[in-house]
Amino acid sequence: MKNSVKWILMATVSVIVFIGIFFAYNKLKADYDVNDLKEVSEVTDQTVTETQKTAAPDFTVYDENGNPVKLSDFVGKPVVLNFWASWCYYCKEEMPDFDKAAKNHTDVQFLMVNVTDGRQETLDTAKAYIESNGFAFPVFYDTNLEATYAYGAYGLPMSVFINADGEIVTYASGMMTAESLEKAIALIKE
Repeated sequence: MKNSVKWILMATVSVIVFIGIFFAYNKLKADYDVNDLKEVSEVTDQTVTETQKTAAPDFTVYDENGNPVKLSDFVGKPVVLNFWASWCYYCKEEMPDFDKAAKNHTDVQFLMVNVTDGRQETLDTAKAYIESNGFAFPVFYDTNLEATYAYGAYGLPMSVFINADGEIVTYASGMMTAESLEKAIALIKE
């Protein structure tokens, strides 16, 4: 009799735990849907109209040779700004899609900004990762974390989409699918 009660109790607890996990998963999935591109007003807490846009904050990062590169160097061309690190699983998952998009959209400047904090991510680890995967997009290193702070990129990956006038159009926190990346690129080319 005691064994039967134990098995029934264990089965009941297992079912309750499973149901709890199921509901928690669905709640988190809805909260973290990375295919939802954000409106500029969500980034800046401002109301954006057709005549009022939000200027993208300028910053300086460094190319693979240590030369300074500013975001403002690319005004006049749409920009895809992506913050990533080689230790970030979701960054690595989306990078092939960014590489393909960079090859397909030569009229768009891709700024793949590595969050090079010197502890979790170093120049050596970032460069080794890019080289081992053969990515062709341009990589820049945020060794002073100037870009990271300017855009509040504390969760990786994070992507910001900037039109040719240097205005933020949309952004995405978390991993993007190839489809959502193409949708955001279309918005900055309008």
